[in-house]
Amino acid sequence: MHGGKGRRRLTRRASSTRSDAARRLAGARGRLGRGLGGEVPLDRLTTRDRLAWLNTAASHIGTTLDLERTAEELTRFTVPDFADGAAVDILESVLRGDEGERWTGTGIPPMRATALTAVESLSSLEPTPVGETFVRDETHHETLLHRYCLRQGRPVLVSRIRDEDFDRVAPTESAAAKMRAAGVHSYLAVPLIARGLLLGSADFVRGPGSPPFTRTDLALAEQLASQAAVFLDNARLYGRERERVVSLQRTLLPRATPVTRGLRVHAEYAPTATPHGAGGDWYDVMALPGGRTALMVGDVMGHGLPAAATMGRLRAVARTLMTLDMAPERVLARLDLATRDLEDEQVATFLCAVFDPADSSCTLALAGHLPPLLLDGEGSARFVDVPIGAPLGAGVIPYDAVRLTVPEGGGLVLYTDGLVKSRQADLSEQLELLRSAARGLSPEDLEGGGLVKRAPAGADRFDEAVVLSARSTPESLEDLRVWQLPQDGRAASAARHLVKEQLAAWRLGELADVCELVVSELVGNALRYGNGPGALRLLRGDRLVVEVSDTGPDLPQIQHADVSDEGGRGLQLVNMLCRRWGSCRTATGKVVWAEQNIPV
Repeated sequence: MHGGKGRRRLTRRASSTRSDAARRLAGARGRLGRGLGGEVPLDRLTTRDRLAWLNTAASHIGTTLDLERTAEELTRFTVPDFADGAAVDILESVLRGDEGERWTGTGIPPMRATALTAVESLSSLEPTPVGETFVRDETHHETLLHRYCLRQGRPVLVSRIRDEDFDRVAPTESAAAKMRAAGVHSYLAVPLIARGLLLGSADFVRGPGSPPFTRTDLALAEQLASQAAVFLDNARLYGRERERVVSLQRTLLPRATPVTRGLRVHAEYAPTATPHGAGGDWYDVMALPGGRTALMVGDVMGHGLPAAATMGRLRAVARTLMTLDMAPERVLARLDLATRDLEDEQVATFLCAVFDPADSSCTLALAGHLPPLLLDGEGSARFVDVPIGAPLGAGVIPYDAVRLTVPEGGGLVLYTDGLVKSRQADLSEQLELLRSAARGLSPEDLEGGGLVKRAPAGADRFDEAVVLSARSTPESLEDLRVWQLPQDGRAASAARHLVKEQLAAWRLGELADVCELVVSELVGNALRYGNGPGALRLLRGDRLVVEVSDTGPDLPQIQHADVSDEGGRGLQLVNMLCRRWGSCRTATGKVVWAEQNIPV
């Protein structure tokens, strides 16, 4: 019983002590905030009050890892609690993410005015505008701030500014005149130093109604600057890490979007302000044989440099697979195997689409990714119902593909979840907002990055995003011709005749002889090994491409032929006459194609 009462008395006493300390801390904060007319003037505050105010700095400065925001928080914390006006200038090199400096030159390093706060009565002053970079050398007016604070790393205290001191404090004569007129009478400047390196400076002024700065104020400002410098340096390191990740990310992404047949493609990568939100999203656009186009979007589950490195490897594998002109679902299956072989056991989502301009068809397959948007070109948009496969690396295959027709003037929008992901809203609601945003955008706005600007995640977006929009352009199909060939022995003759006539119409008659020979070999291969030819496709672009489809399951390969062999030299001939050739499987068989260079 007695022990219980004793514990209760101790508990009440500790609670009372904490309450008194909290009230005293709040009172000190309030008195500092009412320095121009509070209960206790600034010059009568006790050391305990000042230290209590200083202890609150950590909860008001450095709330984010943004360097400019941290500098602004420093000035807002000190005005009007400590000074009537405050300014923070940061070295330009620090704002770029470099280390601070130990300045030994005759001038001072380039600095940028980063933050500025002042009471209403000092609004007429003429400080360096925020965001402006200034350089001082021996030919410019040198202030006490430049001479001692920046060059020597020492604080500057001018407790009572005399008339001749204004020119030593203000950067220009005009600024000095404005300070005189406003009644500024006391000046204090402290360097911002972290790990022994100069990051910038903070200077403070007091005007009418406020007491002059004292040595105690100087010590308080130095302690505050020491804390703020650590926050600023953390923000610098954080920003540098982000820049490295984003730089690596951009390096691994395509540098330019290739010109594609029948499509107008726009790609956009939108990083976040934090390094933890960058590193795994990617896209790719590839021109395939026969005028087809591959559109790919992926997202590695993770962030930072490891995710960016994994993204680069997966993109390289995906490009290699698409170079073989494989079907999207086969590409996903191969990528799943490659992802499982990664040492760090990463998991990724992936969406692959292959567009064929001949019939405006698109074949899509996805692995754990969000469905793409299909725009009809008339102001309507819907999500494509694609079978959702497991993410890459999960080991759950096979994948299923879906084939659809892109309406004339319509298009597809492929994206990553950073565009819609939110910590507050439901994903289905966010997807509906995305559909509404895409529906309200014109094709020009969509290509101008309008979807990222109107992203449902908005200011709450904490993950990077990739948007790949592809709009159908049927006017570009004049260089593509497709014919159905007969299934008998007349196929080769018909193919030669069609190719010759079309090349003459395109004024490429000098390619006719080689192209007729190549198409004869491709049709002969289809008759012998593919159950007869299907479609003949001729494409004029940077190169001339001819392809023949059939229903055979086996892909052709070049074989060694002896002198006595009657066959086996067709593909050898195609290989010698053409720039390159290849084959790929389709849903109904395969396609064999060959490319010729077009003379300039």
